[in-house]
Order: sequence, then structure tokens, then C-alpha cells
Amino acid sequence: MANATSMTAPATLPAATSPRFAAVGAGRMGRSIAIAFAWAGYRISVIDLLSRDAPARAALHDDARGEIRASLLALAELGALPVTQVDQLAERIDLVASDGAAAALAAAELVFEAVPERLDAKREAFAEIGRHCREDAILTSTTSSILVTQLALHVARPERFLNVHWLNPAYLIPVVELSTHPATAPAVLERAKALFASIGKIPVVCGATPGYIVPRLQALVMNEAARMVEEGVATAEEIDKATRYGLGFRFAALGVVEFIDFGGADILHHASREMSETIDAARYRAPEIIDRMVADGRLGLKTGSGFFDYAGRDAGAYRRDVMARTLGMLRHTGLWRAAAKETLS
Repeated sequence: MANATSMTAPATLPAATSPRFAAVGAGRMGRSIAIAFAWAGYRISVIDLLSRDAPARAALHDDARGEIRASLLALAELGALPVTQVDQLAERIDLVASDGAAAALAAAELVFEAVPERLDAKREAFAEIGRHCREDAILTSTTSSILVTQLALHVARPERFLNVHWLNPAYLIPVVELSTHPATAPAVLERAKALFASIGKIPVVCGATPGYIVPRLQALVMNEAARMVEEGVATAEEIDKATRYGLGFRFAALGVVEFIDFGGADILHHASREMSETIDAARYRAPEIIDRMVADGRLGLKTGSGFFDYAGRDAGAYRRDVMARTLGMLRHTGLWRAAAKETLS
């Protein structure tokens, strides 16, 4: 299991150089990405490509600076950093207007496109990025809805391009989803993963698919929760308690696929069959891979293979490790209770 976290103590700033990183788009995502890099000790340029008159430019920069500082102050109030470091971290973020975009892009080795979710806006942004960035710069889009294969068509040298999906708030959530297209160079992917690891992120890789990994999974859970409210199965409050202290605990201790192996693919197979018959066949029918695994006897930990291979693994030690992860979550949330010393009447 990965141990990286994006909220270790803020790093001291390296020797002053031109920022190695750039976010194109001065909206909320660009600002949030900038905080993540500033926290790790790097300077980063947040670039606004739109030509604006002086008052509009000043208003945008004031708004961006205010939001960045407010986010850092909130972290300070929660004890994540000394309030004396707020200004220091904010100063690592260079707000760059359109007339400074060329120089900022030329200095960057990793560029994040974070303009509005319109293909025309992203196409124009990548045209400008391509005119000024280094040939060896990694280019990425932070899009949440446009496939990497669509955007790659508009990127100069697409072998150095991939989508990078951050989970909000970008400076807090450790996982960053990297979506590649068939022409993404393996060396580019490895460089990107290393750069994200250097700022305390946990990069996960997927292909060109709608919803990446996390949004695709969470959309199913959220829609089903809304249906249960609609159907009167439980109140919103009860569902939220169940997910925070039941579902959430489980999946904080084990990954979703690991959980299938831990309990057994046969358990999922039978539960899916029951709920597909009693609730909705389309929503709960198990995928063919589960049916095949059950037919082949690859049920997970208890048979020695499933999605993962457990050959030669100490099953007892692994189960204790899972228990330790769960106990860690209980202690972290303050819900752990020691065993009673006396029998109660």
C-alpha cells in the first residue's frame, strides 16, 4: 500500500529559479494545483491566456490571490501549517498575464491545461502552449469530461501528452489519475509519475475511459444513495452514517478490487444475483469476469488466486495487516473503544 501523502509539512523553497511548472487557466483548478506545488516547495506559474485590460487583469489577480490565501489560512486554522508560512507559500505562486505567457511556458517542464470544459477552449489553449513550450515538456489536461484521445489530436507531439485528473481539493487529496492514450510515450508517463510522487501525490494510471477511475465508481454509489432516499429505504442522514462509518471504513482499509478478493468473488457473485433479482437486473448483474472467476475456482485469498496472486503469501500475516489498517482508521477517527475490563450485568 502506498504511504505518500500530500499534506506533510510544507517544504522549504529551493534556490530561486524560473518555475518548472505551469497551470494554464487561473480558475479554481489552476489555483488548487498551484497550492499543491507551492506546498511541496516549488514555484509554479498560473497563466491567464486571455487578453484583458488593466482593471480586469488586476481584478482576476486579486481574486486568485485572495482565494489562494484563504485556502492556506483555512489550513493554518486547522493546524496544518503555521500561519506565518501562509504568505511564504502564496509567494511561490506566480500569477502570469497573457503578455508573460510565452516566457512562463518556455520555462516549464510540466504544463497543466486547466481552462473551461469546452473543446474549442482547450484546442486554442494547446495551440498557444505548443507555440511556446519546450519540446521535452510534458503537456497535460485536467479535463474531467473530454477523453485524452480527443485532446491528443490537438497537441503538438502527442507522445508527451496525457490527461491528469485531480480530485478536489487538489492540494489535499493524494490520488491523481493519469489517463493515457495509445501514443503516450512510456518514458513520459514515468516522468509524470515521478514528478507527482515528488510532491506527495499517489499517481494511478488508466486508459482513455469516461469518468477515469474514481468518478466512475463514485457516480454509481451516489446515484444508488439518491435512489434509496427516493424510494424511502432510509433517510439521507442514515445513509451518510452508513457510508462514513461502514462503507468508507472498509474502502479506506482495502482497495475495492482487493476487497473482492478478501471476501471472495463468490460472495460478490451470489450477492449480485440476489440483488439483480430483487432490485434491478441491469444495475446489479455481476460482470462476466466475476462469473468466470467463480467457475474457475479463482475466488481470491481463500483459494490462492483471484484478481491478485496469493501464491506463497502468508495469509495470516496479510489478514493481520488488513486488521491493522482498519484499527488505524478507528483510532484516527476517535471511534476506537478498548475492550471492557469487567462483565456488565
